Amino acid sequence: MLFEFGIKDIIDIVLVALMLYYIYRLMKESRSLNVFMGIMIFVVLWLVVSQVLEMRLLGSIMDKLVSVGVIGLIILFQEDIRKFLYNLGAQERMRTIKRLFGKGRTTNRDELKKIIMPIVMACLNMSKRKVGALIVIERNMLLDDVVATGERIDANISQQLIENIFFKNSPLHDGAMIISDKRIKAAGCILPVSHNLDIPKELGLRHRAALGISQESDCVAIVVSEETGGITVAIKSELQIRLTAEKLESILTKEMM
Repeated sequence: MLFEFGIKDIIDIVLVALMLYYIYRLMKESRSLNVFMGIMIFVVLWLVVSQVLEMRLLGSIMDKLVSVGVIGLIILFQEDIRKFLYNLGAQERMRTIKRLFGKGRTTNRDELKKIIMPIVMACLNMSKRKVGALIVIERNMLLDDVVATGERIDANISQQLIENIFFKNSPLHDGAMIISDKRIKAAGCILPVSHNLDIPKELGLRHRAALGISQESDCVAIVVSEETGGITVAIKSELQIRLTAEKLESILTKEMM
């Protein structure tokens, strides 16, 4: 009996190819490409042994390894899987769907300017005086677990308050400030640190923390360097460095609309 090849088989092959491509991209970004290639080689060997050669004993052993291995891979790559699923849901089309169902946050330009300008002016002044700062602006993904690591403030956003919190003698100046729902929610918060080896060596721990939180959420993280006074923004696992006040305002306006 000849194998019948129809439109469903073509769709099946295309979907499997797309799935493997996205898994490949995920593994490449997380520096786990060798693990991915090893898994693919094992799967091919398993199919050859169990389906082509029909070796029952070896095939049954490999069947057990595959069933247990799937659970092991989920545990081993739980952060990468979480990041992949988050990136899938964070696409622009998904955000549009959220807005249609009333899940997105909408802010008009006048309200947005009242939030952004104190942040921009505070960063500009701290940059001139080389005062280190780390400000995280929450968006759709809640940061309650991060807020819990610091001191709750729950105050209106103001330039003076931001500068006072990051003043060198302030007890909260070393941690991160979390801004949520148009208010300063907490300060002195602890952020996850990125282990990305591509971060320039001249960038310090604040930059790694900003990149780390941007890898785990959709927030906007702003860093003012204590060494150079440079302003950096971390968004979607990427750093934008050496920003002017105008560029910072433009980025915040675009990302927070």
